[in-house]
Amino acid sequence: ATGVAPESKESWRRKYENGDDRPLRALVPDTPENRRALEEVVAGFGEADVERLMADAGIIRNRRKIDAAIVNEQGHELGPNEGGLFVIRKPWPSLLRTVWGDPERFQRTYFPEDFKGKLYLAGDGASRDANGYFTIMGRIDDVLNVAGHRLGTAEVESALVSHPSVAEAAVVGRPDELKGQGVVCFVTVKEGIKTSRELGEDLKTHVRKVIGPVATPDEVRFAAALPKTRSGKIMRRLLKQVAAGELIKGDTTTLEDINVIAALAASSED
Repeated sequence: ATGVAPESKESWRRKYENGDDRPLRALVPDTPENRRALEEVVAGFGEADVERLMADAGIIRNRRKIDAAIVNEQGHELGPNEGGLFVIRKPWPSLLRTVWGDPERFQRTYFPEDFKGKLYLAGDGASRDANGYFTIMGRIDDVLNVAGHRLGTAEVESALVSHPSVAEAAVVGRPDELKGQGVVCFVTVKEGIKTSRELGEDLKTHVRKVIGPVATPDEVRFAAALPKTRSGKIMRRLLKQVAAGELIKGDTTTLEDINVIAALAASSED
């Protein structure tokens, strides 16, 4: 797959050595070129393997005739390449039937009143292209609502990591009176790269070019390290609190290095 979507060796090294469990799409930008390249290797790998590669990249096609759709928050279906909520409109054999001992929670979570109880909400943000391929952008909690547009944090992280100066990145939202949510990026640069305001502006321009104007970061914060658990997972909950200027709350006992949070809280945009 390296010939399909070439990415920096640094990204792959981090993925396996640091226990980064983000899906492949977090390292491989979802672009028409990458999709066409995946299609072109069907003959060499076989269709099943290509579907597996695309699924690893967060790109899936509905082959089992499940009546899936992308809708907005009012339940209206969206057109091709518009980000929204991934829902299923008709029952299927493996549909979850209830939550043991709490049927009201089941109804509230999976068949919300916003959709009049008629749509199954999977809890993912996604989009669908003109060829019927669904791209899962991430859990709703990890999807930002920026000026009415749903934006996957992994999508922005992928764009940042594709910059030659970036070793690692994490993206979270912060409250914004005008846009609903602003985009805040925490970035660790590669060894030997100096951080500066100019580099921050360059990264904003890079994200804008790769994804589009709506994804332009409001703030880029440079950090020597990102807050991770001992298993290597980034603690985005803490980053959200830092981005919003809040005091750190909640359990931090699983943090690998508590000093990372203190350094981030004291930092500002370079």
